[in-house]
Amino acid sequence: MRDTNRNNKTIYPILVIIGLCHMLNDTLQAVIPAMFPILEQSLGLTFTQLGFIAFTLNMVSSVMQPVVGLYTDKRPIPFALPVGLTLSMFGMFALAFAPSFWLILLSVVFIGLGSAVFHPEGSRVAYLAAGDRRGLAQSIYQVGGNAGSALAPVITALVLVPLGQFGAIWFTLIAFLAVLFLSYIARWYREQLHTFKMAQTEKKEKKQDVSVSKAIKNAVIILVIIVFARSWYQSAIGNFYAFHAISEYGLSIAQSQIYIFTFLVTGAIGTFLGGPLADRIGKRNTIIASFLLPAPLALALPYVNAVVAIILLAIIGFSVLSSFSVSVVYAQELIPGKIGLMSGLIVGLAFGMGAIGSVALGTLIDVMGLLETMIAVSLLPLLGFLSFLLPTDEKVDEWHNEPL
Repeated sequence: MRDTNRNNKTIYPILVIIGLCHMLNDTLQAVIPAMFPILEQSLGLTFTQLGFIAFTLNMVSSVMQPVVGLYTDKRPIPFALPVGLTLSMFGMFALAFAPSFWLILLSVVFIGLGSAVFHPEGSRVAYLAAGDRRGLAQSIYQVGGNAGSALAPVITALVLVPLGQFGAIWFTLIAFLAVLFLSYIARWYREQLHTFKMAQTEKKEKKQDVSVSKAIKNAVIILVIIVFARSWYQSAIGNFYAFHAISEYGLSIAQSQIYIFTFLVTGAIGTFLGGPLADRIGKRNTIIASFLLPAPLALALPYVNAVVAIILLAIIGFSVLSSFSVSVVYAQELIPGKIGLMSGLIVGLAFGMGAIGSVALGTLIDVMGLLETMIAVSLLPLLGFLSFLLPTDEKVDEWHNEPL
């Protein structure tokens, strides 16, 4: 049964622009972990302090995302998009001049708030422009974010290594560019609201007797565990694998960023291809496949040499992150009518789990050692096999698309 809350035509220009804005937003966030090696040297921060910086950034955005999503499901606010990126712009400006650990934390609070506002509303824009290609639309939107995250090692090597902390000042221009694009998106979004609200009201009237069953709640719990496993593993690689590469392979800071870039850029490719794949073979099947391949490779990663490590990181990044956008669409279809909430929950949860993982992993490194922690986190992808317990796409359709 076809959704009645959206047109069948896919609006690609809007999807491309919102995907580009997602890239710009997540590029700003990527500056924070990219700056870790710089801050460790210039301010003498410990791994635990670096973990708390990542924790602050991600927790602010993750806690606020479902809150924003829940509110805007009832009262969409189109111009919250450029306002959110304006907050990020102020945070990035402050970051360039922050002289201490505590002022850095304050700066990333503003960046986190901007991201929290952007993500659920950006996902709603992708939903409105999706037409019949919801998996593809979410992939276009999410791949922008992954591409922005993948820029972190490039930012480190080309900007932060030569310019240091002050190099963050250049990223206020990126934030300003995003504000301009999002002002255009906000006007388009506002024009769609009347039709969207009417369709949502009609859908609620039709579906008012459908409750969220215990089976759906269990599926959401399983999805949360899968997001936890993926986010902690991604946090370990994105935030700390550079230190592992420097320690084990004798590389410079700039050289170590090749490994992070490989993982993140192949992850961006996987994110993009995961949506169209899910449109063909199903969302549950795509989620399962995204963990089948990388699990044994992740177990081997801490023990291989420098060349093999790059190859494994490429395959793992592509596979694990291919289910990122698919998880969002799957969650939205588990609980229809809660686009912002479910997007905020899954994407925000990914940030939140990554935040907790950053602190926990940083502390483990300080206590256990770097290599030992990398070995421990190699077990995380095994949790992805719980995806076999998820209901099939057909079962989800059956729950929500019964004859009326």
